[in-house]
Amino acid sequence: MLSTRGPLFFPMAHFILFVFMASIIFHLQQRLAKIQPMWEVQTLESVMVENATGHLSRGMWTINAVGRLGNQMGQYATLYALAKVNGRRAFIPAQMYRMLAPIFRISLPVLHRATARRIVWQNYHLNDWMEEQYRHIPGKYVRLTGYPCSWTFYHHLRDEILQEFTPHDHVREEAQSFLRRLQVNGRQPGTFVGVHVRRGDYVHIMPKVWRGVVADRQYLEQALDWFRARYSSPVFVVSSNGMAWCWENIDASRGDVVFAGNGIENSPAKDFALLTQCNHTVMTIGTFGIWAAYLAGGETIYLANYTLPDSPFHKVFKPEATFLPEWIGINADLSPLLKY
Repeated sequence: MLSTRGPLFFPMAHFILFVFMASIIFHLQQRLAKIQPMWEVQTLESVMVENATGHLSRGMWTINAVGRLGNQMGQYATLYALAKVNGRRAFIPAQMYRMLAPIFRISLPVLHRATARRIVWQNYHLNDWMEEQYRHIPGKYVRLTGYPCSWTFYHHLRDEILQEFTPHDHVREEAQSFLRRLQVNGRQPGTFVGVHVRRGDYVHIMPKVWRGVVADRQYLEQALDWFRARYSSPVFVVSSNGMAWCWENIDASRGDVVFAGNGIENSPAKDFALLTQCNHTVMTIGTFGIWAAYLAGGETIYLANYTLPDSPFHKVFKPEATFLPEWIGINADLSPLLKY
């Protein structure tokens, strides 16, 4: 009896052991799968710290990341250009990366918070226009501050800046797919004109703080008519953070106006991509429209002289450093300011 049962006992023990080990391996794999994303994030952060630390002895430049999309694009481009002219390595804050990287193929490395805390930074404030002294900024560990958004900082590097702000394929394709479906009175449009109307907080800030105005109905009629007189079958793709105002004040009776923007300020990628994929631009005020026009190229109409001569805005803003020389300005109507 023993001789017949012996051969069956050992294979059964092996089988039970195999099942036990397989169960352990399966459960370990399940647990690893759950912690894998966190491990990848921690590994990425470690690599970022290691890469940044390697440049500590050579010096590092960064910039404050403040404001929304247009502001941070201006800060990125300014840091890119000034670090290059001063022969320094540039690193962007993590919050700037989170703002820009989902939309654009930016290349500047990220400065991790752990590394930033180890450095004694020299803050260096910038005006919103290029000055000769910015070509010789002293210091190895410089943090630029301010709201720079002027072509005078980076226009000599235009091709590189356009490369930095190249949208990801899926962002560009979604915008182009939308534009391809548009028609003007049953026909394919011959020209796409992006129209950005800045409203929101500026409606109150401009008259009360800066003694200025935002674009009105008359300005937009003039700007759209300028393109209608020069191009056959244009279509105007309107984006704004005040779409309700646009529906009431932009005449769409000709069938050549499309209210395309969603106006969601904390999710600007769709609106911005639509504007940049157009041939030309009508902008009002604000850095969002400035950057949309800069990336789109083509012809640009902008709102000019939108503050009173004694406005404090002129201390921080130079029109000639904001709008490219070839852009075309239409003067604002300042009469509403007389009641203030």
